[in-house]
Amino acid sequence: MVVQHELFRIHTEARPSFIDVTGQVKEIVSKSGVKEGIVVVFSQHTTCSVIIQEDSLDTTYNGVKYIHQDLLDILDKIIPQCKKEGQYLHPGPKCVEHSTKVIGETPADTLNTDAHLRSSLMGRSETIPITKSEIMLGEHGHLYFIDFDGTRPRERIVRVQILGE
Repeated sequence: MVVQHELFRIHTEARPSFIDVTGQVKEIVSKSGVKEGIVVVFSQHTTCSVIIQEDSLDTTYNGVKYIHQDLLDILDKIIPQCKKEGQYLHPGPKCVEHSTKVIGETPADTLNTDAHLRSSLMGRSETIPITKSEIMLGEHGHLYFIDFDGTRPRERIVRVQILGE
């Protein structure tokens, strides 16, 4: 049994970002030599998710793919974007103090409660079967890393774990 772990870094914008990581994951699986098994694609960031979705060929004028904009629109109805302090209980005064004094963030950087809740709802990983050295995403499936935290640009880590033979 092969167990392999790799990671790669991506950069996200100061708005919710959808990054297609399908190519990077396929390359990692190919290099592993695993013919039959599973691959787990995971975000360690509490404001990010990993999903499987088809590639929407059309985009909004801002460059957001229609299927991603539809998801954001639905999530806005369930979990409105955090626009001001006090909108949600989190972050409280202790959290803001920790974020500003220990981590070096600005108070505005802590207005990301919606991103935490969206990530909790959407999940932070996907597990995909590997068959005949190929990941089974379906005909139109793509892996997307989503950073729901649009308070500032960030560097994020995508973790990939492969198990198989």
